[in-house]
Amino acid sequence: MLVGGGGLLAGGLYYRSIESGIERVEAFDGIPEESRPQAVAGDAMNIMLLGSDSRDPDSSSGSRTDTIILAHLPADRSSAQLISIPRDTWVSVPKSRDGRGGRDAKINAAYAWGGVPLMVQTVEKFTGVRVDHVTMVDFSGFKEIVDALGGVEITVEKGFTSRHSLNPGGRREFVAGRQTMDGAAALDYARERYAFADGDFTRIKHQQQVIKAILDKAASGGTLTSPTRLNSFVRATADSVAVDESMSLLDLAMELRHLRGGNLDFFTCPTKGTGRIGSESVVLADREKAKVLFDAVRRDSVPDIVAAAK
Repeated sequence: MLVGGGGLLAGGLYYRSIESGIERVEAFDGIPEESRPQAVAGDAMNIMLLGSDSRDPDSSSGSRTDTIILAHLPADRSSAQLISIPRDTWVSVPKSRDGRGGRDAKINAAYAWGGVPLMVQTVEKFTGVRVDHVTMVDFSGFKEIVDALGGVEITVEKGFTSRHSLNPGGRREFVAGRQTMDGAAALDYARERYAFADGDFTRIKHQQQVIKAILDKAASGGTLTSPTRLNSFVRATADSVAVDESMSLLDLAMELRHLRGGNLDFFTCPTKGTGRIGSESVVLADREKAKVLFDAVRRDSVPDIVAAAK
């Protein structure tokens, strides 16, 4: 018992030391409290996940976020609902502290104009949901995370060719069917959008697949019972994320340790498809359906979230 207790204490201290090294961001700095939505369901939690992809051919700088997900954790923590908001969604962006924004634009422009705080304000204004925490993910870090897990299982619905691959020559062929992907293949799969008629919508589905596969593999016996693999996964994850100053990834992981892929629901914010506003190609939100969906999130009503997202 003494040896076991010492091991648990050492393990706890080790993971606390890993968490202390995770990059922190001032996600809520300068946001006027009176402008923010009120929290309706006190024990529920809403986390804004922002993903950047420095290898995206559309990215000319690091000042953009290409993946926006509002993750809802119900009060009983029995499941999680992840709602992707397409990066080209046309929304009203509040004005940043230095006067940028204050007009309608694609939602990911908020990050370029005012960083994480303006992104929080924009998502809160669009959804009416209060953001409790923020996690930023370097999607290129998917490669290291997946490799640390020994690969992930992905079912490719329809074969396609990625022309912006990490492979020499920039091409990778994906064939239909279930397969094990290493980190480079999973990253290529999650970032490709030019191969599809609906572009970013298919990419969102693929990103959701990879997130689910990572969770399932990380929670599997093969990872949890292998100190070497578990250590590699924890370190790779810590190197790939940044969180707001009050968020504890270790505490959250303990709260959600029972979740598996089957407990996750993935949705995309309701849209009316794409269109053009001026010279820009944008995604047009279905605001009536989105209002019903995000109202269910505010009330922490999982059945209503699922119904509204269909």
